[in-house]
Amino acid sequence: MTTPADDVTRIGRRTAQRATVLAALIEAGGFIGARALHASLRTDGAHIGLSTVYRTLGALAEAGRADVVRYRGGERLYRHRPSAEHRHYLLCRACGMSMLIDSDAVETWAEHVARSSGFAEVEHTVELTGLCLDCRSR
Repeated sequence: MTTPADDVTRIGRRTAQRATVLAALIEAGGFIGARALHASLRTDGAHIGLSTVYRTLGALAEAGRADVVRYRGGERLYRHRPSAEHRHYLLCRACGMSMLIDSDAVETWAEHVARSSGFAEVEHTVELTGLCLDCRSR
């Protein structure tokens, strides 16, 4: 497993602002949008622009250090990925709770499609949303 300092270095020049964004993402503990993360940083007194938050989250996702899911209206939510392992989540549309899911079947299918088509470097996105038990019972 890498350290947060390693993660910041992976996305370019190590800056205090990038380190602060990464620390806030880790502290969030779950999926969070760029605007919500920015608001949290501002509340904590950090003077970091929204564009810096967006760029840092995008770079972390590109480097495989953040998971990304799309939420209502297409908003992207980010969650720190502590290892390089590719993951999939089930996300509650009402409260935003997320659950790591076993995605072996999806990974096997994606590998099969890549092999049988002759494509290389195939990437995929699988988004599963629904209502968690608590939200369903409300």
